[in-house]
Parts: sequence; C-alpha cells; structure tokens
Amino acid sequence: MIKKFLFSTLIALCSITALNAQTKTKEINKSEDPDNLASQYFSQVMGVAVDATSNIKLYKFIYEWIGTPYRFGGNTKKGIDCSAFTKAIYDKVFNTTLLRNSRDIFSMVDPLPKDDLREGDLVFFKIKSRSITHIGIYLGDNRFAHASSSRGVVISNLNDPYYSRFFYKGGRILESAKKDLIEE
Repeated sequence: MIKKFLFSTLIALCSITALNAQTKTKEINKSEDPDNLASQYFSQVMGVAVDATSNIKLYKFIYEWIGTPYRFGGNTKKGIDCSAFTKAIYDKVFNTTLLRNSRDIFSMVDPLPKDDLREGDLVFFKIKSRSITHIGIYLGDNRFAHASSSRGVVISNLNDPYYSRFFYKGGRILESAKKDLIEE
C-alpha cells in the first residue's frame, strides 16, 4: 500500500513538473511571437486588453510602419504620405484597392459620425482647407494610425485638440465601391 502511494505521488510530481515546463515554454514562445509582440505593443499604446485587439494583421502592418518618415507622394518605407499609407493598409490587410488620394477615397465611403466608427474605418480631416486634406485608419478607443506630415507614421488620438478641430467625418468603404474597382 505504501509503495502504491509513493509511486502515485511520484507520478503526480512528475506530471506537475512536466506541466510547469510546458507552461514556461509556451510563455517564452508567446513572448517571441511577432503577432503577440505587435498586439502587446498596441494594447499598451491604446490602453486595451491584448484580447481586445481583433485584427492582428492590421496591428502588425501598422507596427511595421511606425516611424516611417512622411514624404508627399511617397509610398515606400523611405517616405510615405497619408493616402498611400491608408491605401497600403487596405491593400495588404483588407485585400481592397483604394483610390490614391484622400478626397477620392472619401467618394468610396459611407460617411459616419465619430461615434459610429469601428476598427478599420477611415477618418478624414480638412486641415486648414475647405476640402479633405488628410486621412487615417481608425483603430478604436478614439485612436487612429496615419502618416503625419510632421512625425511620419504614428498613432494619434481623435480627441487631441488639433485633430478634433480638423476632423471632418469617418467613413466605411461601400461594398459597391469595392465591386466597381474589381470590374475596372
């Protein structure tokens, strides 16, 4: 009876040790996973739980572009403008082709007020102009990613006085606009 008890205890201890080793290995692998690093980064920046970051592909794409300098007309990591950055996101993340400039892209959306925005929607600004001059992609919690003319690719807050002052409308790409581009 004592032998059975000792044998059972030994097996239980070995199982617990093996389980602990597996857990530690999973934690190490999780922290080295690029998708997890990107979601952790955005969770910290946006102040949301890691589980709440619903489109890892979107966040990973933005993560890879953060800090890219602004260049009017640019569309590479050497320099990019706001509409090219947004166009690249939609192409690579959503497999959707957008037109080239922010005013033309606005013609492809169903306009939305700020309160109706969802992750992946577009945000448009009229900065010191009567027409749309700037575009970004909404991430949630009033945050959006864009290519700022002064800071390059960054994440900003729609409630920041500067962006709040110049915010025009949000927009969600119309299904008909997607179909029109496919047919062309």
